[in-house]
Amino acid sequence: MPLRDLCTFSGVARRIVEGLQRRRGSSVTEGRQPNNPAGLVKTDWAEIYRGTYGDLVRYLCWRVMDEDRAHDLAQEAFARVLDREAANPRALVFKVAVNLARDEARTVVRRKRHLALLRVEADVRAEASPSPVDQAQRSEDIERLRRALDMLAERDREVLLLWDAGLSYAEIAEQTGLAQGGIATTVVRAKKKLVDAYDAMERNDAALG
Repeated sequence: MPLRDLCTFSGVARRIVEGLQRRRGSSVTEGRQPNNPAGLVKTDWAEIYRGTYGDLVRYLCWRVMDEDRAHDLAQEAFARVLDREAANPRALVFKVAVNLARDEARTVVRRKRHLALLRVEADVRAEASPSPVDQAQRSEDIERLRRALDMLAERDREVLLLWDAGLSYAEIAEQTGLAQGGIATTVVRAKKKLVDAYDAMERNDAALG
């Protein structure tokens, strides 16, 4: 895939592309060795971008409830790690993104919430445009799911969203500071609470007509 296809040429995305290009063309110049602490294998950030960006955006969509802002934060996260090497590049990008999302929450008192998860996944599924009835039902389902998520404790919600984004238990433990041995239990508990809350809302909405 050509490098220009990795992201759009605007804003932070341009910085990502330019950073990747600099890394590819900088090998060893003027007698200096590339920065590679502890003998780490050189990180292929282009490959990490292709394999991680979609999951990262999905996670950030749930955190900031705004698809455009989620893309901005995901691109900013990659821009901040381009000059670094890491034993686990995916975990490093998520760690930066988690911090960016927390900073976003501190500075924005209340942002109009747009749950964009299904729209992000729609590009991957390439599904046909739904009918007006299907669109209305989807909007109801999304809003109900958002409300169910809001009912979870902050820790349970964070662990569940990181798990949904594809992080391993070890990576979730690193991001949250929780013991790795308890992550699986937390995920199971959070999923059950989410399903129970969603089902209760669905029954209540049906009763109200």
